[in-house]
Amino acid sequence: MPANTLDLVTELTLRRATPADLEGVLALLTRTAGWLNGLGVRQWPAGGFPAERIEPLIGEGVMYLLDAGSPLPAATIAVDGHADPEFWTPADRPSDALYVHKLAVNRTCSGQGLGEVLLDWAALRAAAHDRPYLRLDCAKDNARLQSYYRKAGFRHVRTIDLPHRASGALFERDASAVIPAALSYNRTPAVPAQRSGHATQAWKVLDITSHNELIEC
Repeated sequence: MPANTLDLVTELTLRRATPADLEGVLALLTRTAGWLNGLGVRQWPAGGFPAERIEPLIGEGVMYLLDAGSPLPAATIAVDGHADPEFWTPADRPSDALYVHKLAVNRTCSGQGLGEVLLDWAALRAAAHDRPYLRLDCAKDNARLQSYYRKAGFRHVRTIDLPHRASGALFERDASAVIPAALSYNRTPAVPAQRSGHATQAWKVLDITSHNELIEC
């Protein structure tokens, strides 16, 4: 299956987060932070983020979520032009990229490609805004996560070792690389039901190319 489609038990909607979503976004980030810290990864604070860290992202319209019709989002991602000055220097031409923050997937939806879908969508958004790169930073000691980003098309730029920051492994991918493949697939509203024992389970398909209004605006 191409990277920009996804089999899911229920259909998801990709949309901007609103102030009404704050509680759900915070809860997902807190659960994800707890899971990461349980694995020994200090990417995020163990207790999650305070509301004052997330409210500005929602207010600026750069926090997005996959809405599964429940209070807890299936996934979140923030995409903006903010280059962390401790990591990205003037020589990196920070304005050449959009930057990914707060990417989190509900553990009940893990293993279904949600993260890859959101990263592909973010790359499309960067390209639509004439930014040649999509960038992010992640934990310096999380080899598993770094491998995940490499498989998602990112390359390691360098690692900045700051004693007060757990993050510092810098990655980027070419934004335009996803466009020819992604735009070649048409939206498919459903695929044949799959059978498990005596039960029949309907699967929906999410196609990021159906969200052009969130790519270009």
